[in-house]
Amino acid sequence: MNRSTAQAPARSNYDVVIVGGAMYGASVSWFLADNPDFDGSILVVEREPTYTACSTTHTNSCMRQQFSREINVRISQFAADFVKNLQRYMGDDPRVPNLPIQSYGYMYLADNEPFAEVLRASQQVQAACGAGTRYLTAEEIGRDYPFYNLEDIIGGNHNLVDEGYFDGGTLFDWWRRSGKEKGVEYLGNEVVAMALNAGGTRVESVTLKSGESVACGTVVNASGPRAVLTSRMAGIEVPVEPRKRYTFIFDAEQPLDRDLPLTIDPSGVHMRTDGAYYLAGCPPDEDPAVDYDDYQQDYDIWQEKVWPIVATRIPQFEAIKLVNSWAGHYAFNTFDQNAILGPHTRVENFIFVNGFSGHGLQQSPAMGRGTAELIVYGEYRSLDLSPFNFTRIERGEPFNEKAII
Repeated sequence: MNRSTAQAPARSNYDVVIVGGAMYGASVSWFLADNPDFDGSILVVEREPTYTACSTTHTNSCMRQQFSREINVRISQFAADFVKNLQRYMGDDPRVPNLPIQSYGYMYLADNEPFAEVLRASQQVQAACGAGTRYLTAEEIGRDYPFYNLEDIIGGNHNLVDEGYFDGGTLFDWWRRSGKEKGVEYLGNEVVAMALNAGGTRVESVTLKSGESVACGTVVNASGPRAVLTSRMAGIEVPVEPRKRYTFIFDAEQPLDRDLPLTIDPSGVHMRTDGAYYLAGCPPDEDPAVDYDDYQQDYDIWQEKVWPIVATRIPQFEAIKLVNSWAGHYAFNTFDQNAILGPHTRVENFIFVNGFSGHGLQQSPAMGRGTAELIVYGEYRSLDLSPFNFTRIERGEPFNEKAII
């Protein structure tokens, strides 16, 4: 975006300025605007309003409850309820479509006893939360899904309840549409600077690329992989960087006779049903930070890593044809690969909603609601999200979640 095409704000001051208008800017702003105890003004500033190069656009729209920590399970359970009951959450608006979850589940495969024990322990956590996860032996997996090659597998976890795929794009669109109708102002522009008070304890205003200075009561960093570029404007470092992730869509000469769960192979490659086709993805073997505008696909990963593993795990996929692919970015939290929420310890009105490391879409309903509660009430009221607060980074206390993909 250049200065001449940037949109001007309608006001010179806002109660809340959200930097980033993709999934989290949309979620936080909608939950704020929908909260009956909030009557303030909201500005969402998005540097790339076509959304063609953001993480939200490149998401695979997956949802799972298979985490090792209770709070992450609860976060996903609220997401499932929100998605399945979107119309009700949006005031029974008849325009809002039904948004089902394609619940073919995640299938975590273990090829060694230590990881199998991690899966069994995680299943206990999930079951205590009411999730439908089952630990299966290799024999049980083969009975339910006979197409797998399980020679090296000793067991796995699978959940067929509210776990699989959903239409994240529709959720995003309705958050924006409904938010605008509730008074949220979306601005195609870019925040390029922030001015702090004399003590450095509050952001008093943000400067836009078009030149305007906008006063603000609260600033929310919803900048995805660019989170640190936004935080540095307030003199803050946050351990978030863009990491490239690859997605491949393929057709099979011999399609499977049933849905393919989102299968996490021990190699790190994952695959699942995707409509009439199949989807596979993985991180690169070497996983450095990349340039913010680097979305170049690497077909060597498909040829040398993904295809061989897919065909080995499912011999029926020996004859497949690549039909589409893309590269997207994780907003990767290098500290512990979990969300970073809440206010900064010094700049008290600077709020983080960053670092989701691939979990962002499925966590966006609970995290957006919680962040809105924090702004309105000064506390989390629905779910206690304080384990994700920025303060843990300053304390050097990682949030340990074993189910990271």
